[in-house]
Amino acid sequence: MSTTTDQPARSTTAALASAVDRRTDWPGRERARAALTAVELDDPVGAAQEHLAAVGDVFGLSTTDRALLEVALLAELHPSAHLLMGLLSGDEGPARPTAALALELVGASVVDGAARARLTDDGPLQRRGLLTLEGDDVLLARRLRVPDRVVARLLGSYRVPDLVARVLRDPQPVDVEGYLDVAAALALGEQLVWVHSPIGTAGTALAVAACRHVEVTCLVADLERLPVTPGLGTDLGLVRETTRALVLEAGLDGSVLVLAGAHLAAELLGELDAVVPVIAVGRSPWDPRWAIGLPAAVVAGRLSQGERAEQWHRVVGEHATTRDVLTLRMTPEEISAVGRRAETDAARDGRTVEPDDVRMAARRLGNTHGPRVRTSGSPATLDDLVLPARTRHEVERLIGWARDRDDVLALGELQGKGGKGAGICALFSGSPGTGKTLAAHVVADSLGMDLFQVDLSAVVDKYIGETEKNLEKVFTQAESLNAVLFFDEADSLFGSRSSVSDAKDRYANQEVSYLLQRMEASEGITVLATNLRGNLDPAFARRLHFMIHFPDPDELTRRMLWEHHLAQLPQTDPDDPMDVEFLAASVELAGGDIRNIVLAAAYDAVAVHRLVGMRDVRAATVREMAKLGRRTNDARWTDDAI
Repeated sequence: MSTTTDQPARSTTAALASAVDRRTDWPGRERARAALTAVELDDPVGAAQEHLAAVGDVFGLSTTDRALLEVALLAELHPSAHLLMGLLSGDEGPARPTAALALELVGASVVDGAARARLTDDGPLQRRGLLTLEGDDVLLARRLRVPDRVVARLLGSYRVPDLVARVLRDPQPVDVEGYLDVAAALALGEQLVWVHSPIGTAGTALAVAACRHVEVTCLVADLERLPVTPGLGTDLGLVRETTRALVLEAGLDGSVLVLAGAHLAAELLGELDAVVPVIAVGRSPWDPRWAIGLPAAVVAGRLSQGERAEQWHRVVGEHATTRDVLTLRMTPEEISAVGRRAETDAARDGRTVEPDDVRMAARRLGNTHGPRVRTSGSPATLDDLVLPARTRHEVERLIGWARDRDDVLALGELQGKGGKGAGICALFSGSPGTGKTLAAHVVADSLGMDLFQVDLSAVVDKYIGETEKNLEKVFTQAESLNAVLFFDEADSLFGSRSSVSDAKDRYANQEVSYLLQRMEASEGITVLATNLRGNLDPAFARRLHFMIHFPDPDELTRRMLWEHHLAQLPQTDPDDPMDVEFLAASVELAGGDIRNIVLAAAYDAVAVHRLVGMRDVRAATVREMAKLGRRTNDARWTDDAI
């Protein structure tokens, strides 16, 4: 006897009764009849019929597929059904049904190839995660099992498994440029839509807005919330497992899957067999190698400052939405997370949310404790920079550019053409100790960002091509963390290209050429610092938006530096007052040297349990000058100062 896979299926309980009746000479007959009576009385499948029908419609299951799923489900729902399935499968006690029994109960022949194909690995039930076959015996002897999540959903439970729950995000729709294109693709029945969402764009919010526009529900998940192994990144096996669980969950829910962080699962997109549309939001453009077909592709727009302000007003109110808060380049989802954290912190202290609460929460959001991320204990501000007026003004302009770049980009395509990114690059040059590194911290802290300081020893590699790979990881990680990328001693990596006399020269030139291209394509903020500006390749000048020189401090600047660093001490010795005029006029030191002197003086004074006085500063100055290989010629530097 054979059957087609779409013929009307009998009720499972009636099929079970017929199976028991067919087994006439059978020791387990009486136990089977008793179990069958209990199943018929309780009708366990009845509670799941409505959800079975809904899932069958969403997953496009044939009549036979639905009947096979119901057979497997019955053993999961009732102990008597579990026993009955085991007895009919030839076991002594409870067990899941074999494939042979399942085919018998749905009225299909075990030699019907079409029916057997419904249970294979590439059949719709297994391929889409509704059913698994356990065991490695022949197909007919394997056991049908319905995954726990599917069982729970068919019984009406909407609680998602932990694997899915940890990557879910609250839907945050924003009508960003491009959402109507995604909505049109959904309306036309596209099963996969790729949203290219570079750093600073609102790809996920765009996708949610598109779903709202076509009046469909969506399940929003972010693969970037998966754990990251230092040096190795996110485990591809975990990404695959999570992606499959999300596809199943969206299908069971009948919702569009909005998959943020889809670039992490790019190589898996060709394997997706989703029964609902998937809007994949990734950092990179679509790569044709990821799948056979070409999906609809959209580039996500950026939030304007007005749209960002609207999001902040919604979460923390207008009072806390200052200019500094508006410069935080966050997605609507991140704004909600930061806003909730700021509100909780303020409520704990019994007050309303302040801008400082928002900035501190934003720093906690971006802090990954990675080996190359350098964050200071307390934020550095422009007040910490003691510089000539021109240099300070240029640093302020750099911060202003970073704050306003989204509004500038909204004016038109002023940046980003020809493969160029929307990033900002700056060069800080000057002698050691003139404030270049501190200025980089000030830029990062003023923007509410972390400073990603590149460890050159971990980047430069003796093997050909490895340096470029390491640099790509550095740029990508800094962009993903929304951090300021800082290259100290940049001339060692960005040196001038030379004529090629051997293979070493050629590959060194390749590294510099790669850096030139990558800087142009960067979406973040990059700061280079060097003591030897002339050693940099001239081609970098065109890629740099700012070239800021930090001069050696003149006497006026040195006096301000002494006053600034001495002001950090809670108290000085009134019986041994500071002679700032003398210090500024008699020794030519940079700000970093002056900071070291004040720190050393503080240690010396604390060691003998007294306040810091001029005697301590003079002694520390003499030692610092000796360390620098310089002498103090002024007669007022006498031996009693040592």
